[in-house]
Amino acid sequence: MASVERILIVGGGIGGLSLAAALHQQGFTPDLVERTAEWRATGAGIGVLANGMRMLRVLGLDRAVAQAGAVLRRWAFCNADGEILCSTDLEALWGDVGPCIGIERGKLHQALLTGAAAVPARLGVGLAGLTQDADRVSVDFSDRSRADYDLVVGADGIHSTVRTLAIGGPPPRYAGQVVWRSVIPTRPRGLDDMLVVMGDGCFFGLVPVGSGRTYGFAGLDAAEPFQDPLAGRLERVRRRFAHLGGPVPEYLAALECDEQLRFDVIEWVETDRWHAGRVVLIGDAAHAGPPHMGQGGCMAMEDALVLSECLREADTLENALDAYVARRRPRTDWVQAQSRTALAAWLLPPAVRDAALRERGDQMLCARYAALRPAP
Repeated sequence: MASVERILIVGGGIGGLSLAAALHQQGFTPDLVERTAEWRATGAGIGVLANGMRMLRVLGLDRAVAQAGAVLRRWAFCNADGEILCSTDLEALWGDVGPCIGIERGKLHQALLTGAAAVPARLGVGLAGLTQDADRVSVDFSDRSRADYDLVVGADGIHSTVRTLAIGGPPPRYAGQVVWRSVIPTRPRGLDDMLVVMGDGCFFGLVPVGSGRTYGFAGLDAAEPFQDPLAGRLERVRRRFAHLGGPVPEYLAALECDEQLRFDVIEWVETDRWHAGRVVLIGDAAHAGPPHMGQGGCMAMEDALVLSECLREADTLENALDAYVARRRPRTDWVQAQSRTALAAWLLPPAVRDAALRERGDQMLCARYAALRPAP
């Protein structure tokens, strides 16, 4: 086991909480800081695909997540009128890896908090500075406190402060799309599984989650990023996606107020290094990509468990971090590349894209995920 008595996890999202639970399981005693003043899940809903559920099973949290969510047995793509272009059997694709679950982000967050309950956490505390030498990392916190650690893990998302302070690299890159996310308290008629309606320069995805509720994500192609003010947001979204068919009109009609819609610019991270000295990155801080494979949360959970295993198995911290990158980089590079390929395909003219989905959509989706069936 690497000699790391004091570990700091920066960020209390999916990756940070998964790492806290995994490290505690391996006999480490990390600290965690989260810059928000209260536990808050970012986003609306999420599809936890089978490789993510496999990680939750290791942490003993899979049953709670499955009970709070909805099993997703198929993933279908439709044209703008709602006609199915292709459909993939997710149970056949993933086999015994596990189920795919649609769940509200807040409920997934609650399950992860349960798993990390034994780890000390401070809310409303971020990083103000970070320096390191061969023996320790000295961290200055936003509350003016200071502490030394053997290892600092940046699990603080795509705009990672840890990455900026310790590793550097270019800022996140715009992916050419913006997205609105929301959850409605009902289920559109006929929606049993995950569905993406593809329009001209836009898409609208629907995912069943627990308690008869539905997660929706609506994307729009945009040459330049822009912001969508909260006031009047619902009406603008209804206008932008009014031409789409299938269950989209019923979903849009069920939204009641601007506050239900979260708006984000889609970006990705390109960095040559994931660690420097005694500082390492996991999740979106290291390898955020377009969300078109639905793998952001799953990759963060895989990172967390692999890093905890490497720290337990290696004889030095340097060897542990090198082993972590060696195990994870090929897999996350694959996901990033495939996510960009999917993004490019979704941006194609509808006639070209829809014909390709009719002809080989199921085959392409299965090939995209086959590399993720083996354990990381």
